Amino acid sequence: MLEIRSARKVFYKGQADEKVALDGLNLSLATGEFGIVIGSNGAGKSSMLNAISGSLILDSGRILINGTDVTDMPVYKRATKLARVFQDPMRGTAASMTVAENMLLADLRSHKRTLRQGLNAARRASYKERLSILGLGLENRLDTRVDLLSGGQRQSLSLIMAVGGSPDLLLLDEHTAALDPRTADIVMKATVRAVNALKLTTLMVTHNMQHAVDYGSRVIMLDAGRVRLEVTGEEKSAVTVADLIGHFSVKTDRMLLAS
Repeated sequence: MLEIRSARKVFYKGQADEKVALDGLNLSLATGEFGIVIGSNGAGKSSMLNAISGSLILDSGRILINGTDVTDMPVYKRATKLARVFQDPMRGTAASMTVAENMLLADLRSHKRTLRQGLNAARRASYKERLSILGLGLENRLDTRVDLLSGGQRQSLSLIMAVGGSPDLLLLDEHTAALDPRTADIVMKATVRAVNALKLTTLMVTHNMQHAVDYGSRVIMLDAGRVRLEVTGEEKSAVTVADLIGHFSVKTDRMLLAS
């Protein structure tokens, strides 16, 4: 599970261009929950993910993962508890290496093993089984170089590599934004299969309103570093893209009235 308690972060404090990125943010995800985060540019989405992963140090507040306070934990230690997939399909893979070799690298990173163990038959069989979850045929392309894969295949491989260590929390950082609509939908379906198969607690940031409607168990809208809207349960099942866009419009109208 994930708990963010009164998280606050201010950039350029005391200067003319002071920016409040997180303004007492409170957010929690239950074990196995799939939360979808939306919000306009500057709403605090990236700051929130960076604070969770440890690359952004909070001014105040606490972050807990499965009950462990990780607020002051360095990035490398926090990485044993969470996995993150970024927007760039190549960021999580080595282009000149094969699918199997990339899987091996991820294995060594998460299990602290040595290269001497190599790509033996048992390991290759394990990779085939894990990649088959995606439904993209990558289990039959273990010896293919990653730079010969499509963008969707590379991003899906990044996902499987990221979750290989069974993290307590999976962060998806606009991981379909760099893909064309058809490929983005393929990757989202593969993501859901992996998340469900491994029962992962997941927090996904997206600008794709249709994905926010179609996937996840809860929609969370951030604005000015705070949670402004949460849609869950039956309301989530009935919400439409127009409904979500309407909330953005209401926020814009309030900003105009306040100015």
